[in-house]
Amino acid sequence: MPDDDLAPLRAQPAAPLRAQPAAPLRAQTAKGTDRPRTGRKVLRTAVSAALIAAAFGFALPHVASYRSVWASMQAMTWPHVLLVGTAAAASMVAYWITIRAVLPWIRLRQAAAVSLGSNAVANSLPAGGALAMGISWVMLSSWGLSTADYVLYTLVTGIWNVFTLLGLPVLALLVMATASRPDAALITAAAVGVALLAAAASGLGLLLHSRAFALRAGRALQRPLAAAARLARRPPPADVAGALLGFRDRAGALLTARGWRITAATVASHLTLWLVLLACLRATGLSQAQVPWQTSLAAFAFIRLLTALPITPGGLGITELGLIGLLATGASHPVSVQVTAAVLLYRAVTYLPPIPLGALACLVWRHAPALISTSPHARAPQARAHETTPSGPHRTSPPDEAATTGRPAVVLPGAPRSGHAVADEAGGSVDDVAGQLGQWAVMVPGVAAQD
Repeated sequence: MPDDDLAPLRAQPAAPLRAQPAAPLRAQTAKGTDRPRTGRKVLRTAVSAALIAAAFGFALPHVASYRSVWASMQAMTWPHVLLVGTAAAASMVAYWITIRAVLPWIRLRQAAAVSLGSNAVANSLPAGGALAMGISWVMLSSWGLSTADYVLYTLVTGIWNVFTLLGLPVLALLVMATASRPDAALITAAAVGVALLAAAASGLGLLLHSRAFALRAGRALQRPLAAAARLARRPPPADVAGALLGFRDRAGALLTARGWRITAATVASHLTLWLVLLACLRATGLSQAQVPWQTSLAAFAFIRLLTALPITPGGLGITELGLIGLLATGASHPVSVQVTAAVLLYRAVTYLPPIPLGALACLVWRHAPALISTSPHARAPQARAHETTPSGPHRTSPPDEAATTGRPAVVLPGAPRSGHAVADEAGGSVDDVAGQLGQWAVMVPGVAAQD
């Protein structure tokens, strides 16, 4: 189905899932919950710092000294270094393609800016997911994405990410059976993954195909979700059934048009990340006999599922200990050193580059937005005078549709805006998006986690 069939998707308003208007909610939050929120943030930061310090200062040196790890890395040949670098770059690009699978009208360099900018925050700050959401929102909104469409984009990518995380242990169990007998931990993770994946996929399928099921599910979930919201100290959702119906209508149109692309891109992004780990294992001299690729996939799948809700920024410390523990179990000390070197190298090339690259992307977007995108807002008002619609202010077609199809592209009204202007004006919009995603996070944990 062509991308033009997404027009109704971007034109419809989303059913907001919130208990009360944004302004009163923010006022109530400011008056009554600032101190508890501050306390939770301080505690979360302290716990993250303690876990990271314990992992890198105490646990890892007991497995292998940093001196021996560095010596193992220095022994890598230039072809291996090139292999690791290429795999890491391919992993980053794979996620940019995933963003474009959901938002086909943006360009690859725009997807790169969104991905790098949000990952830079998520990887460098405790509970940086909420700030990362803000970064991606102000970037995408500066290119014309509406609040409703951003919430839909976040939910769909999050749900597909959860599906993939649940499915990876199952895949790992199947491939492990070709190499050795899977251990109890992998069998348990795969069984849990199968059960949750089947339940989630069935529920989503019924939701998308049956309006009556969406209504019944919303009514049945109203009270339990209100109780969960109170425990999470979030405003209880006012109309779960209405929110599910709104999501059903909008997500159904998107998935009908691009469901297979989103699925393929999401799975590919996870598998290319695993290939980085495999490249690092081989680069540090570990052979198939020492660490089979099946074992590396199983360890990768288990740890990705374990760190789906990161306690530390990007799972720092927990991911390293988990991978080393699984890959070096029963190995000799020299092999344990090589495994530690491979895991630390893998984390270095996947965790660290987005931080400076993301900072650079944010600076370019803010001060030289034309280098990233020729946004529809950047066109002269005369060129946009004929592009009106009675259906409302949401964009209903890609920016270049008028040039490619002969039909006028509908864009957001108003004067041209730069990324700088949007960043200055978007505070209320970010709060609005955070409120909607925060309510959805009560319904779908791990999909739209907010601070």
